[in-house]
Amino acid sequence: MSDRKAEEKQSFIGDARRAQIVDAAITTLDDIGFVNASLAQIAKRAGISTALISYHFRDKNDLMDHTLITLLESSTSYVLERTKAEKTEHEKLHAYISSSLAYQGTHSKHNTALLEIIFNARTPDNIPYYKLSDDEEEPVILELKQILLDGQTKGEFGQFNVHVMASAITGAIGEYMLLANPNITTKIDLESYSAELVKIFDKAIMNDVENRPRQSE
Repeated sequence: MSDRKAEEKQSFIGDARRAQIVDAAITTLDDIGFVNASLAQIAKRAGISTALISYHFRDKNDLMDHTLITLLESSTSYVLERTKAEKTEHEKLHAYISSSLAYQGTHSKHNTALLEIIFNARTPDNIPYYKLSDDEEEPVILELKQILLDGQTKGEFGQFNVHVMASAITGAIGEYMLLANPNITTKIDLESYSAELVKIFDKAIMNDVENRPRQSE
């Protein structure tokens, strides 16, 4: 085996091992939460030694950073793949809302892990992750804003503040995570919630010129 092929094989093995560890971290976060998710607990679920985790990640914070990136990339690719498959901005918005909620419904473990990291992880300066300001928006948020902007440009949508509307849509999508909590007594099924959001935001953003009463001549 050539040196190059040996390096490629080693790199492949290393990537696979890191993916295994991140997956175990997600399971651990879902099982026992961020505070109790020690490297030992993660190693136990991965079926490997703690030392092997330390070989691939500096510490728990480094592992959680990589886990957070993996979670965000997974949800983003799921949503973008479905929105970009549609033709009109109206269809793209429907796909954006429905796929965002569908991901929550089919990846509950990932959602729990994401929330555990965001609200419990701290920077070296002890700042919670959710309070960090980032000048660079997430690709999935940029996609939503672009859909809204393009919809206005093409006349599919009416006039509104794109930033405010994007915040309202993402907020409504994120709210389902709380409603899906097993401790909540009033349940709303995912399909009904998704259909209702689509209906609400259709009324809020659609260009209603054709539906307006004509002024008498």
